[in-house]
Amino acid sequence: MCDRIGCTHFPDLSKMNFGGAVAPSRRGFLKGAAAVSTITMAAGPGMLVGGQAHAAASLKSTHGTGFCNLNLFLAHSRQYAKASGTELVFVNTPTSAEMVTFLGMGQVDLGLMPYTSFMALYDAGAPVKIVAGGGVEGCAIVARPGLDTPEKLKGKTLGTFQLDTLEVMPYDYLKKHGIPFKDVKVRYMGNTPEAVEAFKAGAIDWICTIEPYASALVNDVKGAVMLTNGIDLYGKGYTDCVLASRSSLMKDNPAGLKAIIKSMMQAQLDAETNTDDVLKELVGKYYKTSMENAKIAQGKQPAIVDARSQTDFILQRTDSVMEMGYIKKKPGRDAIDWTLLEEVIKENPDLYGKLKYKSA
Repeated sequence: MCDRIGCTHFPDLSKMNFGGAVAPSRRGFLKGAAAVSTITMAAGPGMLVGGQAHAAASLKSTHGTGFCNLNLFLAHSRQYAKASGTELVFVNTPTSAEMVTFLGMGQVDLGLMPYTSFMALYDAGAPVKIVAGGGVEGCAIVARPGLDTPEKLKGKTLGTFQLDTLEVMPYDYLKKHGIPFKDVKVRYMGNTPEAVEAFKAGAIDWICTIEPYASALVNDVKGAVMLTNGIDLYGKGYTDCVLASRSSLMKDNPAGLKAIIKSMMQAQLDAETNTDDVLKELVGKYYKTSMENAKIAQGKQPAIVDARSQTDFILQRTDSVMEMGYIKKKPGRDAIDWTLLEEVIKENPDLYGKLKYKSA
């Protein structure tokens, strides 16, 4: 498809045993994964501490780094679900690839991730479902000074993440302008901070990233240009990330999963009504950026729990994922299950009614 430089490749999902047993060809990966999966985040991303065995009521989750994770981050920071007997435990992963495979292997119960990564898991047979929303908009392509047109990107090095919405967007952007994806070089990064620093250092020429990092790069790198924020490609309110769960969790512990969804809904309300206080709590602990950049970026990627209106968009955007060779067939409507989300909405009309952003 393209030149790959210093790649962090997405794992071969076809060789994974999604029932929880270790597939022989994956033992090397799982050995490292097992070590990481016993580490929980007691003080936010990047601050790893060994922990005691968690109570049976705890649910383990992976997460990303952008503002689409804000509701999950705040729900973790304030542990809202504990009032319903459920503790939200974060499991940190070395790269974005492991974030996705941990859910597929059953190392975690749920995770907030790009819907494109979820679709690859689902296509490979992982027992997972989309159960709620994450964030909308907030994906952006930022290029170094002088690279201000699509044509100038030919032969230049893109920094992104494999099988991520942040890889699909550059594909769609170039396609819109008649440029084959094979005409650019691609460098797959391990995580967002690594990608951001590579851009600042000039190691990559253009980057597809998320808020608050997209706005920060435009502000901090003199002459950097934002080529698209995705709205011209996908329309306003396009989905980026979703909350995905192991299918078994929906059957075995629906109350626990509903408690997490409700806590994210409360977090959304807090972020909408007390933005400054929320950012003060999350910046530094969960977001490695300045308060100034966080305030600029927050409104560009609102975290929204009720993503029911985005059902068709999520399913239709997988056309590009198929064209890129990542999945064999388009997922059906059964990949998404809003049942528990709808129950939370019905059971908490006052909370839901106060939200600014709701499903259309």
